[in-house]
Amino acid sequence: MKDHVDFVVGQWAQAMPSVDASSMEIFGRMARAEKHLDRVRAQALAQFGFKEGEFDVLATLRRSGAPYRLTPTELYRSLLITSGAMTNRLARLESAGMVERISDEQDRRSMQVALTIQGKALIEEAVVTHTEVQNLLLAPLSAEQRNTLAGLLKLVLSNLPGEGAPVG
Repeated sequence: MKDHVDFVVGQWAQAMPSVDASSMEIFGRMARAEKHLDRVRAQALAQFGFKEGEFDVLATLRRSGAPYRLTPTELYRSLLITSGAMTNRLARLESAGMVERISDEQDRRSMQVALTIQGKALIEEAVVTHTEVQNLLLAPLSAEQRNTLAGLLKLVLSNLPGEGAPVG
């Protein structure tokens, strides 16, 4: 079975035979898979009214555990985005009633972002939809193949800066 990436790699083999384009077989497929996942994910999550990245903020707060609070710095570092992008996302989520900014109990000069009751209910519903979409896209793989793929991707990521397990 041939796919678009085979076609592209074949073209490079013809156009520049001295270049080892075999890495394109992996990165090209990862990039194409990510584009499909982004499209399907956006369609599935549209019913919740999320804009780009808002799901990730709410999900990060929810998975942090009760009381579902983090500082803006903890959020943007976890999501690998800039503080400016985080500020914009938090402003939209706060105006939608999904999060609230509260004074840090340990340092009154600082603030934390907390899920509201509405935000918690919405993200819990959205996470179910999100994982169903991901599982549907991985359905052609056996459990063993999924474990192998996860392990290989983890190995690749572990060699990239900032990809170690978070401390704390």
